[in-house]
Amino acid sequence: MGNTQAGPAVEAVGLVKRYGRTTAVDGLDLTIDRGSVTAVLGPNGAGKTTTIESCEGYRVPDAGRLRVLGLDPAAQGAALRPRIGVMLQGGGGYPGARATEMLRHMARLYAHPLDPAMLVERLGLGRCGRTPYRRLSGGQKQRLGLAMAVVGRPELVFLDEPTAGLDPQARRAAWELIRELRADGVSVVLTTHLMDEAEELADQVAIIDAGRVIASGSPAELSRGGRGDVLRFSGRAGLDLASLRAALPQGSDAAEPTPGHYRVTGDVGPRLLATVTAWCAQHGVLADRITTRRHSLEDVFLELTGRELR
Repeated sequence: MGNTQAGPAVEAVGLVKRYGRTTAVDGLDLTIDRGSVTAVLGPNGAGKTTTIESCEGYRVPDAGRLRVLGLDPAAQGAALRPRIGVMLQGGGGYPGARATEMLRHMARLYAHPLDPAMLVERLGLGRCGRTPYRRLSGGQKQRLGLAMAVVGRPELVFLDEPTAGLDPQARRAAWELIRELRADGVSVVLTTHLMDEAEELADQVAIIDAGRVIASGSPAELSRGGRGDVLRFSGRAGLDLASLRAALPQGSDAAEPTPGHYRVTGDVGPRLLATVTAWCAQHGVLADRITTRRHSLEDVFLELTGRELR
């Protein structure tokens, strides 16, 4: 499905889009590598949707440079559209058409489509294949929308909330299909309100707020060593915290918020855990109720935007 052309799948430099006096996208820079899954996250009103719609060719930027598969979506849309797949959050289906009819019709628009029957089986659409689109459940519309977005073997696919409303089994099937797209060299741009989905699938994450990319990197890079990493344990009150701090790795700290309850912050991993337990053993401390909490992508998002992803 993918290709080996050079250059990024998406490159936006200084992108600007205004609606009257409102600036939705304000000098945004974004690069999406080919053959990767990139999650684009942002609170409502951050400019995420306008950015994606500009990449898809539905919006024309007011300023900046935008290239998608090396083409200008606004000026070269006719050449770009056969090479991309788009999953719309609203579904985009014809109300009276049957589900499998729509998928087969979409497949006939492409020179080398995937087998619609395979997608029907993979995404569990068999039972609703003869159901008119208007009578499909929300989850069935989501699965059909995903199938329609990928049936043409796109080089780049935009997936908007691909698993919203799906049951756990259907969600896992969608995740596996997205992983297979990446393995075949397809570039996937994923927008989602599910942080675990972004952490599970994305090679790269771009967080957008106030019309700009405010952070980017892999989920691990964004989460590593954050302020939310915490190791807690209980012991006798009044331990020598100065001695414990001296033993901890650089960048770590220790506190006793309440008597006998200790909180160690830093890059919580095997080294930090081993250091704390070794220090306790050396000082005759029986550490009880040891728990760890790693800094998550959701923590990073909240710290950067001050808002939950809704």
